[in-house]
Amino acid sequence: MYSRRLFLVLIAAVATVQASADTTWTSQSGHYQLSVQSELNPVVINKIHRWSLQVVDAEGAPVTGAVISVQGGMPAHDHGLPTAPRISGKPEPGKYLLEGLRFHMRGQWQLEFTIEVGETRDVVIVAIEL
Repeated sequence: MYSRRLFLVLIAAVATVQASADTTWTSQSGHYQLSVQSELNPVVINKIHRWSLQVVDAEGAPVTGAVISVQGGMPAHDHGLPTAPRISGKPEPGKYLLEGLRFHMRGQWQLEFTIEVGETRDVVIVAIEL
């Protein structure tokens, strides 16, 4: 019984570490880097939350005026997000706000951010394990 409890505690600790959404990803074609910071740390299920986003170009300069869309879901379960999150600009160069995000179950989630600036369009894939 003791080893089972210890195992469950270790599993919970790993899930908490993996559920953090604070990191940086490079877009598929290398045009942009996207940094995200969740207002919830760790990220939990069944709670609406926001992420602060920062977008920089390949040289590290803040990207202003980007049109960013997000879609996602759970590839293993073949379903999308339970909400329709939206992204707005913030007063600081390169800063954006993702609002209305919710994960409704544990498992592997994938978010696909499409970033468009003028004629340059690129995609950032963010994977989260809850």
